[in-house]
Formats: sequence, structure tokens, C-alpha cells
Amino acid sequence: MFGGKREEFALTPDEESLDLGGSAEPEDWQFPRERRAEPAQRSAESASNSITEIRWGGFFRRALAFLVDVAMIVLLVSIMASLSYIGYKVGLSAYGRSINLQNSTPLFVFLTFAWVGLATVYFVVFHGMEGKTIGKWLLGLRVVGAERRVITYRQAFLRSLGTVVSVAPLGLGFLWIIWSREKRGWHDFLARTWVIRD
Repeated sequence: MFGGKREEFALTPDEESLDLGGSAEPEDWQFPRERRAEPAQRSAESASNSITEIRWGGFFRRALAFLVDVAMIVLLVSIMASLSYIGYKVGLSAYGRSINLQNSTPLFVFLTFAWVGLATVYFVVFHGMEGKTIGKWLLGLRVVGAERRVITYRQAFLRSLGTVVSVAPLGLGFLWIIWSREKRGWHDFLARTWVIRD
């Protein structure tokens, strides 16, 4: 009718691969499975639980634990002082001398350094091992670092030095525990430590 030449169209390989017959039944379409957020939820819940479960060691509980530790140190120093006195007296008697105020100065100096050294070793070793001294163990307290980890011996030593800073201004560094939200003294801030209840 139009007198035009009949044109033939050839399909490309991609077009030939298409299934246009519609003979195959379409598969049931399903919604994509929702990605589970359980690990994230669990981690968030565990983090929130860990925060809410923290119970800070209060001032009076810590003070009582400190008194127990002081009693232990006094007991050890008393034993050391008795043995030192006996040894010093025997040493002087060997030269036919007796103890008096003039010749007892070396003994007092020795006992003073022994008191300071023993107290430092006591707190550093116990805090560095498990964060508990005998007093804190009896009162259910523990010294921890960031993320509730066991503190290092370096932190324990800094904390012991910090007690001098806390005592110096009329004990204000210890009284700071009462006003601090996390119940921390100046020595805790210095060593980056916290005291919690087990």
C-alpha cells in the first residue's frame, strides 16, 4: 500500500536473552529481611546497665575502711618498733650504755621512715594487686581506673602521694568526697581512680 521496502529488525544478544513468553510462573516476592540490631541493642543495654549498676564508695564507708587499714599498719609498726627497740638496747648494752633521749634519736628516725615506708608499700601493693586493702575488702570497696579496670602500680603510687595533698589543707581533699558526685577525693583525681562498692 505504502510502497515501502519491508525492513527486518534483528534482536541483539541481550534482547534475545529476555523471557517474553510469560510461560514461567513468577516467583513469590518476599520482603527483604530486616537487619538485626541485636548486638547493638545488647551493647547499648549492657552499657546502660553497667552505668546504672555502679555504686560509689561513700565518705563514711571509706573513712571506716581507712581506719581499719591504719590499725593494721599500726600493728605492724608496733611489732617492728618492739623488735627494733630490743635490738637497739642490746647493741648499746654491749658497749655498757643504756637508752636515753640523747642516743635514741637514730631509733626514732628509723621508726619514722619505717612507718612511712610500710604505709606506702601497704597501700601501693594492695591497690595495685586487686584494688583492695584489708579495710576496703572488709567494707566491700574497690579502687578502679577508667572503665572499671584494675589500676596500675604507678596509679597506686600516685594515689598514695596524693593522700599527702588531700591531708595538707586540713583534710579538705578527703572531705571533697562528700561533695563530689562520683565520691572522689583529690588523690583520686590525681591518680585518675574511682572507689566503687562491690
